[in-house]
Amino acid sequence: MRRASKNSAVVAGVGMIPFAKPGASDSYDMMGARALRLALEDAALDYGDIAQAYVGYVYGDSTCGQKALYRVGMTGIPVVNVNNNCSTGSSALFLARQAIESGAADCVLALGFEQMRPGALGSIFEDRPSPFDAFDAECEALVGNAQVPLALRYFGGAGLEHMKKYGTRLEDFAAVRAKASRHATNNPLALFRTEISAGQVMASPEIWPGVMHRLMACPPTCGAAAAVLVSEGFAARHGLDTRVRIAAQAMTTDFESTFASHDMMRLVGYDMTAAAARQVYEAAGIGAGDVDVVELHDCFAQNELITYEALGLCVEGGAQQFIADGDNTYGGKVVTNPSGGLLSKGHPLGATGLAQCYELTHQLRGTAEARQVEGARLALQHNLGLGGACVVTLYEAG
Repeated sequence: MRRASKNSAVVAGVGMIPFAKPGASDSYDMMGARALRLALEDAALDYGDIAQAYVGYVYGDSTCGQKALYRVGMTGIPVVNVNNNCSTGSSALFLARQAIESGAADCVLALGFEQMRPGALGSIFEDRPSPFDAFDAECEALVGNAQVPLALRYFGGAGLEHMKKYGTRLEDFAAVRAKASRHATNNPLALFRTEISAGQVMASPEIWPGVMHRLMACPPTCGAAAAVLVSEGFAARHGLDTRVRIAAQAMTTDFESTFASHDMMRLVGYDMTAAAARQVYEAAGIGAGDVDVVELHDCFAQNELITYEALGLCVEGGAQQFIADGDNTYGGKVVTNPSGGLLSKGHPLGATGLAQCYELTHQLRGTAEARQVEGARLALQHNLGLGGACVVTLYEAG
């Protein structure tokens, strides 16, 4: 590992509330305030110590961030509201980390929450151009107008592309989902904690025949998570926990190849992921093989399998063998989604990236209890949003 920068960001505190089905949660502001209080308690800080806040959510009016924060305190600090689709939470984290490393602030909050509706994701504003117009047109050109929700068509189509290229089977995606359920049995904050087998996944209803079964998709979820980042100097002055720091981080957006390649995997962010991962590995002076534990964006089992290759955890076309060898779980090469991932934990869009931060912080502290990855020193986070943005973050145990 290369030496951390002078103002490297320390993860001083994290907080997360249990995720819940739509209609079964508190309102977004109450959820956000709860997660914030938990992060402050974990950091042993007061709200008055926070100098800046970056608050992420996708479905909400302007200044929802202030609404949540004002439940905890009103101190006049800058509050920036962030929306970057499903990568919103880690986009807020990216901005908070930049504020620390630049010296702009010594104690910064990243908060994410989402109050979602039941059912598939859909457009809210129908009276203006959609940011997905070009993506939708390319998706239809590549996979046709399948009568399934659009997000499913995107990621199911990407999985279908992988099947055609490399001979991947539906059973391989089912094995990913089964692994997620095994991990989630040890996570008290996961929405679904019942272990299921690959056979049960395959027996669940087909929502796109030959491409996707219902249990291969993550559920719409409500929830909130938060992280308090501080500079090393601030941590030393206040006697804070410095066991976890951000060693490297990168955010990417779409490249011309997203459309020019005419490849469904690239349409859903493969190249964004690969580029962000390369930047992080180069900045930290490590390779993918040095990583001990990963929380990656498994909105669908298909995307988890594809992301193994994009992150360099295995070679392109090697995901099927990677899964068969058990290299994605305890006892293998790298434990992926020990939390149960989005598939079991749930996916409240604005909170997801910070829930990943919560999990990996506890893994590197050695406080993840029954889901602890033994000897974890380097942890990688991958959070993806179509339209698009991808954030990859490397955490290091101090």
